[in-house]
Amino acid sequence: MEQLKRLSQATGELLLAEKQILVTAESCTGGGVACAVTDIAGSSEWFDRAFVTYSNDAKMEMLGVRPDTLEQFGAVSQQVVEQMAQGALAHSNGTISVAISGIAGPGGGSEDKPVGTVWFAWQKGEQKVQRVHLFSGDREAVRAQACVTALQGVNKLLKD
Repeated sequence: MEQLKRLSQATGELLLAEKQILVTAESCTGGGVACAVTDIAGSSEWFDRAFVTYSNDAKMEMLGVRPDTLEQFGAVSQQVVEQMAQGALAHSNGTISVAISGIAGPGGGSEDKPVGTVWFAWQKGEQKVQRVHLFSGDREAVRAQACVTALQGVNKLLKD
């Protein structure tokens, strides 16, 4: 996807200019954001690592997401992505993080959290932003839109 490639390039340029290091904590995107940014030559100067934490166990073990948070709010929630973003920074050399957890479909949705629901969290120092989106389309479309939104949020946080 050409939009994602251009966005990854722009994100890298911003990260480099701001002397920031990106780390990702991904669930429904399955490492798609990390793949997009590492497709850019020289990304090792501004990208540290990715945590692909698809299962709840992985979220707890790798990122320190609390079991009670998962139990109370579910994996697709503001509270969980906030802990994922924090955990990614705590367990890496990153200075800015993005966390993504959602329901890409075709199954797994509910009335409260329909297919296409994706929560995001971005963190840079004390700056924290969380946002939910409801994307349309099939599994591939939801995941692609989530990758673009994740990087757009990184850019916005760097510019603010």
